[in-house]
Amino acid sequence: MGDAPKENVVQLYIRLIQYIKPHWKPLLIAAIATLIDSGVTGAKAWLVGPALDSVFINRDISMLKLLPFAVLGLYFVGGLSSYTEALIVRLVGQRIIMQMRNEMYRHLQSLPLSFFKQHETGALMSRIVNDVGLMQQSVSSVAKNIFSEITKMLMLLIVVFSRDWQLATVSIFVFPISIYPIMRVGKILRRLSRRGQERMAEMNAFLRESLSGMKIIKAFVREEHQIQQFEEKNQNYFELLAKGIRTDQMTSPLVEFIASIGIAAVVFYGGHQVVTGNSTPGTFFSFLAALIMMYEPVKRLSRVSNTLQQALAAAVRVFELLDTQSDMADDEEAPLLPAVSREIAFNHVSFAYSDSKEMVLKGINLKVNVGETLAIVGMSGAGKSTLVDLIPRFYDPTEGTIEIDGIDIRRVTLDSLRSQIGIVTQESILFNDTVKRNIAFGRLDASEEEIIEAAKAAYAHHFITKMGKGYETMIGEGGARLSGGERQRVAIARALLKNPPILILDEATSSLDIESEYMVRGALENLMRNRTTFVIAHRLTTVINADRIVVINNGSIVSVGKHSQLLSTSEQYARIYEMQFKGQEEWWQS
Repeated sequence: MGDAPKENVVQLYIRLIQYIKPHWKPLLIAAIATLIDSGVTGAKAWLVGPALDSVFINRDISMLKLLPFAVLGLYFVGGLSSYTEALIVRLVGQRIIMQMRNEMYRHLQSLPLSFFKQHETGALMSRIVNDVGLMQQSVSSVAKNIFSEITKMLMLLIVVFSRDWQLATVSIFVFPISIYPIMRVGKILRRLSRRGQERMAEMNAFLRESLSGMKIIKAFVREEHQIQQFEEKNQNYFELLAKGIRTDQMTSPLVEFIASIGIAAVVFYGGHQVVTGNSTPGTFFSFLAALIMMYEPVKRLSRVSNTLQQALAAAVRVFELLDTQSDMADDEEAPLLPAVSREIAFNHVSFAYSDSKEMVLKGINLKVNVGETLAIVGMSGAGKSTLVDLIPRFYDPTEGTIEIDGIDIRRVTLDSLRSQIGIVTQESILFNDTVKRNIAFGRLDASEEEIIEAAKAAYAHHFITKMGKGYETMIGEGGARLSGGERQRVAIARALLKNPPILILDEATSSLDIESEYMVRGALENLMRNRTTFVIAHRLTTVINADRIVVINNGSIVSVGKHSQLLSTSEQYARIYEMQFKGQEEWWQS
């Protein structure tokens, strides 16, 4: 990805301001506090004149007595207003960031499964955590620093011109000159920051992948290999970061040098005015103090500009994600899907993934009656999982339709469709939470008694009660503290609790040992009872009792029938059967 087009920078500012607008009331208070603080800054510069002329030159005792109270008062008011401004702006900034993260996470939940197949998890996490964090600096800069520093400059400009308008005109001619390096450096920083955030996302993705695959890394003794790869990615990120730091740090010296030209001119011209008697020392030093103080906001604004450019690079990535449209959004008037009562029909269904022209499924025609158990078998890569993924609309057919009781599933709401479908896969997805909450994920309003009943039906209650805290036991990330069979039974309990009329079992027992498979198979029989079930399995022993078996080869249905029929009528099915059972016999005999 390259830099955002120039015309988009204004749009980025406008979008950022949209997040700030709802907080205008507290920010108005912060703005008033900023004006007070800026006024105090101007008053400090102005006070130099009467203090120098009246106290130190004219030796006015009454002025000397008032001066300490004036200084204390100014600093107290300035400090209080500065604290109020900073507190409000930082709290508002954090609230806006919280809102943006919520919005991004909500938007991610609305995107189709195909989006997550095409994007690394670590990269998406980086956008939500790192990029939004960088945007916080932008929000704070827009809401606080720019307004604050500009108002201070204006107050000090008033003091400068009130003291000597001719001298002020001479001094401020350098301001336009200082704008160019700020803009130039900001453009470079935005480009470097964008590339740096992309490399950070790559590093996050690599780190997540390495941590989740630690068992394989250690098994293949590839620790040093992984370390080297991580260090290379970290080095690449550091190099970009170093370029950004060098560029950023260049700004202040440049602005200071340009500012010194104006100050040098003021010292010469103003000093000459004092020496010739055309001005007083108090007026000159008050002017000089205001001028020097005025260049400080210019320096800080240059830093704010750099921070803002870096944050804009993050904003581009954040808004790219927020602007990603789902191709499965419900129509505004989409009806709810009635409870399935007759059949599920595939009508001339073909499918190809968005990044491929090759059809994974080709002309599928299939009707499945309510309450029927349909097994789907075929060689690896035949399209079995893709076929069942179309039912809950993880993907939509490239051609053809899928209908439930004559209703095209693309015409009803996704929630009403998926609420009628339960899924148990080979790799049980569990969350780092209690056993109870993982089961209740199937139905959040379920009572404790219903959860326990579902666990019993899934043959999970016995091992759950033996755990340290029973149903309140934390199971670790991905259910790491459970065995494979235990994870599957918790997943089956979750599906049982949901009680869906349509069930999809995708290789639900293929990764289990014989003992675990025996326990899980009993749980599956309870789950499949009185449901329309689609079963995908490599092991034919798990599907021979299905009402019908569909044989898929190279994306097409080649045979449909019962186990006994297919052995004699389907060459493909007979080959799969022979490979499994004859292979097992030869293995045992050897």
